[in-house]
Amino acid sequence: MHITFAEPADLGYLIAEDRHFPRSVLEQKVQRREILLLWHENLRAGALRYGFFWDEIPFMNLLWVQEGLRGKGLGTGLISFWENEMRESGHEMVMTSTLSNERAQHLYRRLGYKDCGCLLMPEEPLEILFSKRLT
Repeated sequence: MHITFAEPADLGYLIAEDRHFPRSVLEQKVQRREILLLWHENLRAGALRYGFFWDEIPFMNLLWVQEGLRGKGLGTGLISFWENEMRESGHEMVMTSTLSNERAQHLYRRLGYKDCGCLLMPEEPLEILFSKRLT
């Protein structure tokens, strides 16, 4: 496993795998170093994309590991790398969320994330918000 910040050369991969944003937004996030890439056996195998909650708290918006490689600790390694980067950047807390019907909530709790709120959108399962102190 190897983790790097995404670079312009990774845009084709990101566009194919992360269909939440148009190319222009992904380009901006790459420039701001807000996307990490997971490499496995010299191939791109996943990504972590983040932004900022209230423009100040790093918020993991997307964690993705390629099918077939899940459950092997790669996602945990990606999260740990991101947390260390955020700590080194001077942040004391990080956040994320997941739908109440997704398994990721168990991973986040196991990694020390605490439930800190929820959001209920029309016709969607409950979105659980998590936070973790980095100090």
